[in-house]
Amino acid sequence: MAHYAFLDENNIVTEVIVGKDEGDGTDWEVYYGNFRGQTCKRTSYNTSGNAHSDSGTPFRGNYAGIGYTYDETNDVFYAPKPYDSWVLDQTKWIWKAPVDYPSDGKDYTWNEETTSWDLVDE
Repeated sequence: MAHYAFLDENNIVTEVIVGKDEGDGTDWEVYYGNFRGQTCKRTSYNTSGNAHSDSGTPFRGNYAGIGYTYDETNDVFYAPKPYDSWVLDQTKWIWKAPVDYPSDGKDYTWNEETTSWDLVDE
């Protein structure tokens, strides 16, 4: 089974559906896009952070979700920006904090005001 993302005029994902697998010669992106009157792009459920979960070839950066952006130039999907200070890693197509998450095994939340990680009270 294949998954397809519908895009609005700003290349923002409005819906993701399960559709037909490719292979019979039909261009399902075009078919679904014409049917709905929106641009349609296939997305891979097995791709996240520009890596394939089964060691296969990653497809379009990330599995698309509602609100994700489709970058036509790079042919990838990426999530909405979570905080103003975060930057898009254009290798993995995921947002990264300007400071690495602490590696001490404790839980932290992002503090946008201080652009730092705050320890979660236990």
